[in-house]
Amino acid sequence: MRVIVSAVDIDIDAHKILDSISFEAQSNRTTALIGPNGSGKSTLLRAVYRAAKPTMGTVLIGDSDIWQTPAKAVARQRAVVTQHQGAGTDFTVREIVAMGRSPHKGYFETDNDTDRRLIDNAMSIVHVCEFAQRPFSTLSGGERQRVLLARALAQQAPVIILDEPTNHLDVRAQFELLDLLENLETTVLLAMHDLDHALAHADTIAVLDRGRIVAVGEPRATLTPALLLEVFGVDALVIDHPITGRPHVAMALPHSSRHT
Repeated sequence: MRVIVSAVDIDIDAHKILDSISFEAQSNRTTALIGPNGSGKSTLLRAVYRAAKPTMGTVLIGDSDIWQTPAKAVARQRAVVTQHQGAGTDFTVREIVAMGRSPHKGYFETDNDTDRRLIDNAMSIVHVCEFAQRPFSTLSGGERQRVLLARALAQQAPVIILDEPTNHLDVRAQFELLDLLENLETTVLLAMHDLDHALAHADTIAVLDRGRIVAVGEPRATLTPALLLEVFGVDALVIDHPITGRPHVAMALPHSSRHT
């Protein structure tokens, strides 16, 4: 299921945070939002998952305008993994993952065999079964991130939205998570800081700078040396990774900024 953002503005306290944002996240593909801190990535995601209402413009998931659709129906269309992990909760890991089934259930409806199978499968995919009965609050940051991804998978939504999903993860866990996302048969929209991860794992990159999209397209063609210098302030080349063969960005401060 595709996501279409059309001419979206968001103003907060008379400041324009997003300025006429338009792009499409294609169905069953991975789209990465990248840009410097403060460029608007998280705010844009919040507009897409119905947490920050645009001042102007529309957001469609499939053919539905999410701001004209009941919240529970939107929750069946997209699952969300944010940076805010609710570390103080006393729910167990399994209870957190089971919350992903809520959009598909009525009030007071308990889990059935299908729900339990989907919950077990989601926990197995992200390797958190051993934590099933532990309080969520006792987990490390990386473990919590995996549990929240399991909750998103249990939700069985056609679109998964993630804000900086590799935060708190060690190096191996980052690669495992991104490989998992890459192989999901769903639309993935995520914000990232790591340009290498975006290059290697996204089908499309949208580059934000100061609340506007300044480039969008296939990763290697989009992250040109000129764009990387203009947006990120670094000298950079996109080359083949010597181990994986995937695109890899080599970066340094511009020559004029280096210490002599």
